[in-house]
Amino acid sequence: MYETFFGMEHTPFVRDVPPEKLYESNAFRETLGRLSYVADRQMFAVVTADPGCGKSTLIRRFYSELPKEDYIVLYLSDSKLTPRWFYKGLLDQLGLEARFYRGDSKRQLQQEIEIIRGVQHKKVVCILDEAHLIEKETLEEFRFLLNYRFDSMSPMAVVLVGQTELWENKLKLQRYAAIRQRIDMYCILPHLDRSETEQYIASHMDYSGCAQEVFTTKALDEIHKASAGIPRMINRICEKALMYAFQNQKRLIDDYMIKYVVEHEMLGTMTT
Repeated sequence: MYETFFGMEHTPFVRDVPPEKLYESNAFRETLGRLSYVADRQMFAVVTADPGCGKSTLIRRFYSELPKEDYIVLYLSDSKLTPRWFYKGLLDQLGLEARFYRGDSKRQLQQEIEIIRGVQHKKVVCILDEAHLIEKETLEEFRFLLNYRFDSMSPMAVVLVGQTELWENKLKLQRYAAIRQRIDMYCILPHLDRSETEQYIASHMDYSGCAQEVFTTKALDEIHKASAGIPRMINRICEKALMYAFQNQKRLIDDYMIKYVVEHEMLGTMTT
């Protein structure tokens, strides 16, 4: 619809933008580099951010950049994950049928990882997404899993990814001290500032193939203010604004149009 009107080859503000085309802020690039270090050194990392600030995007980019000949990536995202299903989920991805008892499954996983490391000469990276929803009993399994060969080595890299509450409401607490003490790297993805918001929008518009300037400087100011620098909200506002401009046959989006879209078409989705 509006893509043809603006001469676009791709829809700009969608979730399935190719990883290599994604905008990378300084904080994003720094976190990506730190995660690459974590994978190489087989460390334990925690990544947190407010909702919509790019955790899933970071994981996609991280996964896409790991050489497949050197790494095996295991990914889990389940709010109801129990210790037994934790091991089953990892073993399923390795093509193995998990044993019934948790202890047996853990030993089975450790043995398989030894084979991967020793025979295939690959490193294992385990990513647990939405970790802020996971109960303490399951998070404890990471500590037990990493306590390997009398704590002399780490059998895999582990990355916990979750909303800010993962750190603030869980890992900072005394009852999680044993887990916290094992964390090698803690990364936070912040909101985008005004300059980064503009670069983010420009990057997505470049991906779209649109040859013209669509958003005025004041429109960009208003988008940053309304979105609080949260990429997911930037996407929604820009998407609605492009549709509104198309419906009104306007090729330039100004601050008044952004205000209208925010007030009339974003009810219930804006942060306060």
